[in-house]
This record gives sequence, structure tokens and C-alpha cells, in this order.
Amino acid sequence: MKQRRLTHISAPEGVEPSSGYTHVVTGPGRLAALAGQMPFDEKGALVGEGDPAAQARQVFTNMRACLAATGATFDDVIKLTYYVTDVAFVPAVLAVRDEFIDTARPPASTVVQVVALFRPELLLEVDAFALVGDTAGTAAR
Repeated sequence: MKQRRLTHISAPEGVEPSSGYTHVVTGPGRLAALAGQMPFDEKGALVGEGDPAAQARQVFTNMRACLAATGATFDDVIKLTYYVTDVAFVPAVLAVRDEFIDTARPPASTVVQVVALFRPELLLEVDAFALVGDTAGTAAR
């Protein structure tokens, strides 16, 4: 694992300590904004129809590929925003998220229940911000 360069502040003065996310994450580097990732494989096929955990696993797999294209990993993610069609899916989604992130130093996070997503069979979408080191290479554009 590469050395961390991010600062996680889970309990800023005057704010209730967080559980499962960090209130503030900061650090040096270039900002990478990842568009909302949906549960489609590389051929555009939906993965996990009706299954929030399977959809989340594909979303985080896609996110890992997007991060790699910038020279980043999940260790560089500072913010995740989850859009779910039912808040009842959140425990399953977070259990999958925990397979990808360092749970001792989680990113800042927001969960929003939405009426609908891009297509009716989508249960969730997740976007992210990451800080990529200035020396990180980037993949072909």
C-alpha cells in the first residue's frame, strides 16, 4: 500500500464524530472528479438487476478502473456521493464499499435517496472526488 498523503478529520471541533465516514478529507494533489458510476459492465450490460449488492460491486469495480486511469486508487478518494432509489439498500451498498476502501479512514460521504435514476432498473449510482498525487501518471486519454 502506498503511503497516505491525505488528512482525515472524523471529529471536527463542535461536530458530532462520524461513524462509517469522515467529515473532512484534505490533501495535496490534482483533483479528479469521477462521474456517477452505474452498474454496467464494459460491454454496457446491466449487472445485478434487482440486487443492490451486485449493482454496488459493479459500480465500485467501474470506479476502480476510472481511478486507475488517473493513476489513483481508492486510497486517494476524498468524497463519495451515493444516489439510491431506496435507503433500505444502503447497508448492502456500504458492505460492498467496505471491500474497496480503507474502513479505518473512510472518505467523506453523502447518501441521497432519489425518485429515479437514468434507467428504471438502476438501484444506485455513485460519484467521487479523489486527490491524485502530482507525480501520478495518467492513462491514455
